[in-house]
Amino acid sequence: MNLTTIVTIIGEIGVLGGVLLPIVITVKKISDGTKCQLRSEMLRIYYHNHASERIRQYEYENFVFLYEAYKALGGNSFIDKIYKEVQSWEIIT
Repeated sequence: MNLTTIVTIIGEIGVLGGVLLPIVITVKKISDGTKCQLRSEMLRIYYHNHASERIRQYEYENFVFLYEAYKALGGNSFIDKIYKEVQSWEIIT
């Protein structure tokens, strides 16, 4: 491998990095926004049912789906506490 080839490869890696970096940043922002929306909806369900400690079956199922998506995106442990509490509630049909 000669010097020209090495310089060309380094240049191409730099260009590729320049193209990928904005994409990575955009995906991170979308992920953060999605986590925020998921957390907000889980908290809305939580506070709507908190006083009675009862939750409708469809709301519970939706809450579980939201929680799983939130955790898959790297959501923090704050919601874990809320999730455990919701799991202890009476589920009504």
